Amino acid sequence: MLDIKKYAPMGWNSWDCYGAGVTEETVRKNAEFMSKNLLKYGWEYIVVDIQWAGPEAKTHEYIPFQELTMDEYGRLLPAENRFPSAAGGKGFKELADYVHSLGLKFGIHIMRGIPRRAVNLNLPVFGTSYTAKEIAEPNNVCEWNPDMYGLNPKHEGAKAYYDSIFALYKSWGVDFIKLDDICREMPRLADELELISDSLHSCGRDMVFSISPGPAVLEYSEFYKKNADMWRITDDFWDKWELLYAMFERAEKWSIHTGAGNWPDADMLPIGPILQDYDKANRTKFTEDEQITMMSLWSIFRSPLMIGGEMTGFDDFTMKLITNKEILKMHKNARHAHQVWRRKEDGGEHILWAAANAEGGYYAALFNAGELESEICLMLSEMEIYSSDVRVTELWNNEIKGIDMIEGDPAVYLKLKPHGAAVLDLREL
Repeated sequence: MLDIKKYAPMGWNSWDCYGAGVTEETVRKNAEFMSKNLLKYGWEYIVVDIQWAGPEAKTHEYIPFQELTMDEYGRLLPAENRFPSAAGGKGFKELADYVHSLGLKFGIHIMRGIPRRAVNLNLPVFGTSYTAKEIAEPNNVCEWNPDMYGLNPKHEGAKAYYDSIFALYKSWGVDFIKLDDICREMPRLADELELISDSLHSCGRDMVFSISPGPAVLEYSEFYKKNADMWRITDDFWDKWELLYAMFERAEKWSIHTGAGNWPDADMLPIGPILQDYDKANRTKFTEDEQITMMSLWSIFRSPLMIGGEMTGFDDFTMKLITNKEILKMHKNARHAHQVWRRKEDGGEHILWAAANAEGGYYAALFNAGELESEICLMLSEMEIYSSDVRVTELWNNEIKGIDMIEGDPAVYLKLKPHGAAVLDLREL
């Protein structure tokens, strides 16, 4: 198991493929696939995304005001028609135990606040004399999902409610929490985030704490570091080139905050079969070169890597994309990654990222953000390497690159396809 203080989390999340309608059967088969095929490469989290308490949820479309399943204290429970092992109030305990038996870790998505149904019924807050109406703020509602009311962080009953849900998640064996409708709401919801963070971190079980959606507020970088393990730097990321293109600027701004248990999150990898709730034929619209660009940027930047597609439908290319040992090693070993330059040249746009390698040497990731195939010249002096006595290996194809001399300076030439990338491992001999 990876130490998230050293390495960014790697796993699978049900959202890109199944939206709010994922079922226990789907979670189990993806967990089995990961355990058999991907665990040895470091992939280990299985995360159930939004509205798992909704009996009617079937697609990416939210069903407003559906009767969410919950206990007598207003704490959400998995809908039993979608998660049969939750019958009898067992929650996610049996599913989490099964995921753990495969050598993996289990996670869930939650919304901030308390179910509005709990407020309408004025249910008691576990272990207190307070009620849901006393701690809720009915005017504090998520703008894109109406399931919950926010809580008044100044009311001690709010802390008691959050303590009670994390005690429940601890009893289930949850290892990962994705908290939604809070990350970009700074400073408005800073007090509530601090309250939730305290409840999670004092519950007695280690859980990765991920907050969404983005874009995160750059001025609150230190606040995020104090209260969360990973935070979204973008709104939902999908298989559109314009969103991938925009990620270069986002990653550049956040790169100085990556590492040592702090993971700015570029969001899930929409690869393989996605949007299966709309059409089983749907697959990522990213080209193979765009997927290589995405995986290269996420890995040198050290974003968390969360697969979004239906893993049992991965083809050979997708499997090679996510099991390249040297790229995944860079995801663990890159240090102080940053954009070196971004140039418009020869009618295109080229980008260079660099990082130190914790095992020695350097990484260089070169990107062709233009619309035409083009040749890029990397002067090794741009990596502060001034000798030709260096071994240069391209990590996607394991090819040793030749060194050219330009006016006495060593250089490497690369030909990249449109929206393509190359990643170099540079070792001075």
